[in-house]
Amino acid sequence: MATRFTQKMTINYILLALFIFADNVMFVQVASFGINYGQVANNLPPPNKVLELLSTLKITKTRIYDTNPQILQSFSNSNVEIIVTIENQILNQLSDPQQAFEWVSSHIKPYLPETKITGIQVGNEVFTEIDTSLIQYLVPAVINIYNALVQLGLDTKIHVSTPSSLEVLEESYPPSAGSFRSEISEIMYQLLSFLSKTKSPFWINAYPYFAYKNDPDKISLDYVLFNPNEGMVDPNTMLHYDNMLYAMVDAVTFAIAKLGFKGIEVRVSETGWPSKGDSDEIGATLENAEIYNRNLLKRQMDNEGTPLSPRMRLEAYLFALFNENMKNGPNSERNYGLFEPDESMTYNVGLSAFAKSSTSSTSISLTSSATRTKKSKTKTLYNQWGNKIRGTTKRHSNLLLYTTISHIPATSMWQ
Repeated sequence: MATRFTQKMTINYILLALFIFADNVMFVQVASFGINYGQVANNLPPPNKVLELLSTLKITKTRIYDTNPQILQSFSNSNVEIIVTIENQILNQLSDPQQAFEWVSSHIKPYLPETKITGIQVGNEVFTEIDTSLIQYLVPAVINIYNALVQLGLDTKIHVSTPSSLEVLEESYPPSAGSFRSEISEIMYQLLSFLSKTKSPFWINAYPYFAYKNDPDKISLDYVLFNPNEGMVDPNTMLHYDNMLYAMVDAVTFAIAKLGFKGIEVRVSETGWPSKGDSDEIGATLENAEIYNRNLLKRQMDNEGTPLSPRMRLEAYLFALFNENMKNGPNSERNYGLFEPDESMTYNVGLSAFAKSSTSSTSISLTSSATRTKKSKTKTLYNQWGNKIRGTTKRHSNLLLYTTISHIPATSMWQ
């Protein structure tokens, strides 16, 4: 009886994997490697100098966590594409369609087409914000911003989405057990419905560093750094993982599929490794930061996909371009940059070599951060491979087997 049950569950996982793979067969040729251009410092070069640095490195995409007018103006008439972000604290205002229209009219439209704004991120990590009241405004704000773009004739060139932390998952190990937390599943379903209909990506902030820092005795350093290692095999799909980041991404893809959606691309909006930290921040060293980011860059240049979607190149954005001296939190928060504020390299991950060898079909993208810190990441506990198994504020969770989740009706806001 137990064997028959196990066989049935294995078949379910395989069918789910095939369901996901069916819409992820296109290989993406254009490379776009992300780097955060943070602004939480008082000693950074002005945006026009940053643009010169990006041009030297042949970086053609950037992502900022606000709509900083100085940046948007400085980047006009350049070949740099920009994704902007709406701050969490104004989401409640944008649940009003008229205010959303006015926001797009004043924060986006004036800079077009000279500045290449290609995306709007509505909030950041809203599902796991300390202020839980913000969640109710997320999907209405997303839909209203999109509708405003439609009214202004801008929707075909600008996508709308929102980045989430890995803590939206109830389970992530093995990747095939990935599932969203039950308390956010209704709103998550509404968001996924919007992303599916508008063909927009699902963005996730994923940091293998925190997993290693929290349990260095049980987590393989080589596994989190993309170094050669034996990896792990998902017992349900038999897919082999040689690094934690890809396992995290596929766990999110499985969670999306369990809510009945396929074809939604999962992208990494933030990932990185600090080059320095406090005495209790194990693993925060210059050597580890250089290895992690160099190995990630190499895989990006190789157009790699995850084991679940090997033909769909994973788009990832590195955190960060500069060390930022005014960020709150532990010492590591101020030491994620590839560059010092004077534009000297903190360490060399090979960006200069990449720039020399890049062509018109390859590029590097840049992400900018305004005021957020990764304060919530340390709450998560992980298993031996660094996949999340529970949060410290939640009950201890067992690994989940796949079960069909009933569709939660979408609200009429999208209709």
